Formats: sequence, C-alpha cells, structure tokens
Amino acid sequence: MATNEGGFIGQDGLNAPDSPTGVSGSPGDDEAVVSFTAPSDVGGSAITGFRVQDGTNAHGASGTSSPITVTGLSNGTSYTFNVWAINAFGYSAPSDASGSVTPAVPELAFIVAGYESGALQQIDVITITSTGNATDFGDFYSAEYMGGCCSSATRGLVGGGDTTSIDMDYFTMSSGGTTANFGNMNQSVGSGVAGASSSTRGLFFGGTYNDGSTVYANNIQYVTIASLGNAADFGNLTQGRAQTTATSNSTRAICAGGTEGSANKSNVMDYVTIASTGNATDFGNLLTATRRTAGAASSTRAVFAGGTTSGSNVIQYVTIASTGNATDFGDLTVARQELGGTSGTTRSVFCGGNGGTNVIDYITTASVGNATDFGDLAQARTQATQTTSNSHGGLS
Repeated sequence: MATNEGGFIGQDGLNAPDSPTGVSGSPGDDEAVVSFTAPSDVGGSAITGFRVQDGTNAHGASGTSSPITVTGLSNGTSYTFNVWAINAFGYSAPSDASGSVTPAVPELAFIVAGYESGALQQIDVITITSTGNATDFGDFYSAEYMGGCCSSATRGLVGGGDTTSIDMDYFTMSSGGTTANFGNMNQSVGSGVAGASSSTRGLFFGGTYNDGSTVYANNIQYVTIASLGNAADFGNLTQGRAQTTATSNSTRAICAGGTEGSANKSNVMDYVTIASTGNATDFGNLLTATRRTAGAASSTRAVFAGGTTSGSNVIQYVTIASTGNATDFGDLTVARQELGGTSGTTRSVFCGGNGGTNVIDYITTASVGNATDFGDLAQARTQATQTTSNSHGGLS
C-alpha cells in the first residue's frame, strides 16, 4: 500500500502509487529524454501511466513506461524534470527533480561523396557524440571526390574536385536531399583542395590545375558561408601543393602536408587568421612529410591522422594558438591514407580511406591515445577528404 506521501489534494493518496525514483534526462534537439524507475509499491491498483513535467510546468509529456520524451523545449536552455506515477486512484507525489538538462542540436558529421570504384554522390551522416554506423543523408548533385569541405553550424559547403571543377555546392545540415549550387571558385583547382572554416567564413587551400602541365596551386580562396556567391582571393600558401588537409578553430586555420610535385610530399604546416586576408605564415612541421591525411580540431588543438603514399596509422597534434612542430598523439585502428576528418566539441572522427574504406575511428581530442572504432560508413569510400560537421572546432 502506498504511504501518505502519495497523491494530490482531492485524490485518494493512500491508494495512489509511490513516487518514481532515479529520474534523469538526456538532451536532444529541442527535446529531452527523461528516464526513471517505476515505484515498486503501486498503491491500490496497477499503474496506468506516468507524467513528466519540467520545473516550470510549461512543458510535459505522458507515457506508459520509461523513458518519456518531452518536446517543444528550447536549445541552450536548462531544464529539470519531475515524474508522477498514475493509477485509478490518482497521481503519486512528484519524484525528486532530475539534474539539469540542456537541449542542443546533435553534433553531426557529414562525409560527402568520395571514391570507390568510381566517383560517388552519397553523403553519409553520423552523430559524433555516439557510436554506430553511418546513415544515408542525401546526395551530392554529381559524382565528385577530393574537393574541399567546410561549414557553419547550419550549412555545409564543398568546393572544387578531381575534375578540376570550379563549382561550389552546399547542403543544409538540418535536412537531407541533394546539394545546390553556391557559386564558383575564383580559380579552377581540382584534386586535393582542402577546406576549413569559422562559423561565418569558409576557406579553400591549394589544389591542382592544368595550365599545359599540372600546376600545384598556392592560392587560398574564401567565401561567406551564409551568402551564395563566388569565392574571393584570400592570399597565398608558403608553397604550392595539393592533396593537403586543413582544419581550424574559431580564429585560426592550419593547412598541413600535401604534394609539392608528382612524387614529393610535404611536412609543412601553414596558418592564417580566418577573419582577415593575407598570405599564410609558417607554423612548423609535421612528424614526417605526408599527403592525403585527415585534419580535425577542437577550440585549442588540431589533429592530423593517417596519410603518406601507402597509408599510415599515425595521429599527431599541435596547439592551434601557438606555433611549432607536431607531437605524436597515438594510432588509428587501421593504417590508411585518403581519409576524411572532422570534429565535434570534444571528439574527432576519421572516416574511410585506402586500406580501411568503411572504417570510422574516433578520439577524445583533448587527451592523447589510440583511436577507438566508431562504426562503419554507409558506403565504403576512399579519397573522403570532403568531411565536415555542424560543431567543429571553428564553431566553438
């Protein structure tokens, strides 16, 4: 029999259930998933349901078992929740309040196009804070690979590609579908363009173009991600190169490694201040000369994984706000090159690549150590350098 803790005024408190216990919440996008333990003492009759309310009683939901999802919340606002058990005699007393829960947009990573026995169109998506296999998000408007990718919190942008394309295309991260045209790059740079961004500005580094012979570009181009239009000249890298990688926090972008010529790899790292324009400055050197590596970043640390000609398992890192040579971080689960990389607020993920074409690894960016298996891509792919997220280091 329930104790006199149960029930509201006007109800049969002695026959109402005891209160649920162990109430906790996990955040979603404008929602929270509230979990709890049903009471063992159900009162005078079986429990017929449960009611969840936030601390202000402005939002609630009902259900027959744990967990119950409360929708209509505001991202970035903190909430606590109480739960009531219900039977034929009425409501229990409220449970103890949950801890604070702050809904937020999920941290998503997008792996755009790539190559696997031919150029691909599919865009895969994963939730960075969890683990599991990627799912199909939509399609790039045409088959493409080895372009540069960058993003704001709401829009992903791809420029260039192995067909020496001048196209830039974009997709909206909150909805799947086919990409749409953004504008044109100011120079046709195809194979091995690298992309990086702040929350407002996207940059594209290097690449190759054909001017009677293959030329390794040193140009840097930029766009305002929220506004459709053509790219503008930003400045130059310290040396022309392709098959390079780039990553960024909210203020500084680093372009690392690449191919200086048909057989020459680079260990050079350059940096620029994203909000200004001008030529890049030398940052330091990678552990070894490499190309086709993957880059990712938190607000303080940039990491570079894999690369070389035959594939590497090396992960290395630098502190973005300073300059200097890279330091060993740990190892990938599979040695590979031509992989993609991006990050959330605390994790970095590395996707695809030669030698492990459907593999997704992750690391905790703030701490050194070996990568852990995350899951598999929905479609195996190499040359997956077109990878970005809605919460990368440039947005923190």
